[in-house]
Amino acid sequence: MPKRKHEESISPPPIATDQAISIINAVVLDAPGRCLLPGRQVVRIEGGRIVSLGAAVKLQQGDLVLDARGATLMPGLIDMHVHATAWSADFRDLARQATTYTTIRAKRILGDMLLRGFTSVRDAGGADFGLARAVEEGLIRGPRVFFAGHALSQTGGHGDQRGPGETAAPCMCMHGLGVVCDGVAEMRRACREEIRKGAHVIKLMVSGGVASPCDRIDSTQFAEDEIRAAVEEAEAANIPVMAHAYTARAINRALRCGVTSIEHGNLLDESSIALFLEKGAFLVPTLATYDALSAEGLQNGMPKDQHEKVSRVRDAGLEALRLAHQAGVKICYGTDLLGDMHRHQLSGLALHAKAQPNADVVRAATCNAAALLGLGSSLGAVREGALADLLLVDGDPLSDISVLQNPEKRLLLVMKGGILFKNTLSSNERKQL
Repeated sequence: MPKRKHEESISPPPIATDQAISIINAVVLDAPGRCLLPGRQVVRIEGGRIVSLGAAVKLQQGDLVLDARGATLMPGLIDMHVHATAWSADFRDLARQATTYTTIRAKRILGDMLLRGFTSVRDAGGADFGLARAVEEGLIRGPRVFFAGHALSQTGGHGDQRGPGETAAPCMCMHGLGVVCDGVAEMRRACREEIRKGAHVIKLMVSGGVASPCDRIDSTQFAEDEIRAAVEEAEAANIPVMAHAYTARAINRALRCGVTSIEHGNLLDESSIALFLEKGAFLVPTLATYDALSAEGLQNGMPKDQHEKVSRVRDAGLEALRLAHQAGVKICYGTDLLGDMHRHQLSGLALHAKAQPNADVVRAATCNAAALLGLGSSLGAVREGALADLLLVDGDPLSDISVLQNPEKRLLLVMKGGILFKNTLSSNERKQL
């Protein structure tokens, strides 16, 4: 029987065990070092963390032993720009649907992300405390969810989904993506509200964008005192600020005001590069979404007038990434996919590889992302003390990035927090001592 369009992918239940797990005969990918560790390594996992690593690690009585047989063990991937609740590319349609329906759709989206090898994601608008907690408690299978909550937009900005003839109040519901605020006082209140609700990051719309009805891509949004107010509120709560921005003018304003990362950044220039380096800010390109929107946006519900804006930024994105990489800007991996286009989540790796060496593509999706999350000691690397968020891959991503793009055949194991969510090793490769 053919699978229905929205039928959830079927996968075996996760394997949780109180036993320590030892992965033997692994080629370990050292993402921070851009290299493979020499020799066949043993990685021992206990209590959800890596407790020992090395060629001489001794197994202990009662360990569950998994033989990697020379496959590559690497950190779980981290997508730093997702919209887990965006089951449609029409944000107005999202706002009209019941939150319960959107949650069920998000369950499928998150589960599929995990089985692609993404063990953590940063949601850039739409997900909330409840969704992140459901994943943390195992009620929903998916990657760790770090969320912005509502993206903050000025009236008529990228987060305001009202058309030019509408006068109704802007949508406030979570899966409607954004909330409108104007002026410093409203900005501070909006930031404090998202922080109260558990946001891991504040998201600002500081330029026009593709998926919005009333703003041009080349517009700047929010006055600088509003942006600075958001940065001050985030700093007070010890969380970063991410800024949606396309043009150099919008990017530079946001960087001067102290934002931590620029999302998209397709139309940056040399003046932007200088500011990235001066401020130590991160760039999160989202190359995967433009090819997907160009080919499939309309059939996924994207309004025609918004779809026509895609081409303006699509071709510039790769050149912006190349310029940033050559200058040494800190780069993370993001996708920004919507609707059924989430299935293209791994396609951006090959696009990054057109501008970066494979080792730096892997870094963008692992240790660099962990650093932007403020969790560089716990995520994004195979090291002692880190969380056991691990992938076992048939092949070497440093020489062939495509091995990460065929998870059905090449992704042998997915572990998050020491729990196996995918394991293709046959029963005679798993034994107890």
